[in-house]
Amino acid sequence: MKAPRSAIVIFTIAAIIALAGLADATYLTVQALTGETLVCGGSADCSRVLGSPYARVGGLPVAGFGCVAYFGAFAFATFAGFGYRRARTLLSITVAAMFLVTLWLLYVQAFLLHAFCRYCLFSAALVFLLAAMIVLTPRSN
Repeated sequence: MKAPRSAIVIFTIAAIIALAGLADATYLTVQALTGETLVCGGSADCSRVLGSPYARVGGLPVAGFGCVAYFGAFAFATFAGFGYRRARTLLSITVAAMFLVTLWLLYVQAFLLHAFCRYCLFSAALVFLLAAMIVLTPRSN
């Protein structure tokens, strides 16, 4: 079933936003795995956040999980744009999970670490945009 034109535009924008998030998460993952120092505009907060114990789960960088999530969001948004209903459902589930994890990570930065990473805030903004787009996208019959 073909999606309405407005939904196609929204899912295309969502796919582009997911690609931006994938680029951000990939950069952070590569930096974490290679041990290189991040270039964060002279802010020590990035290193503090990304060097904290909260930046890894099971020895893997949290950004790596972000790569998987953003790639999933990209793929599901692309398929949803072509009218696949199940892809829209999976996109909604993926973005909801990303939203909840983002809220937790923002809490960690604000109240546990008292430091903010610009890359993490960029990712949070992208997730909030994705969530708003998914919620506001009209359902097709």
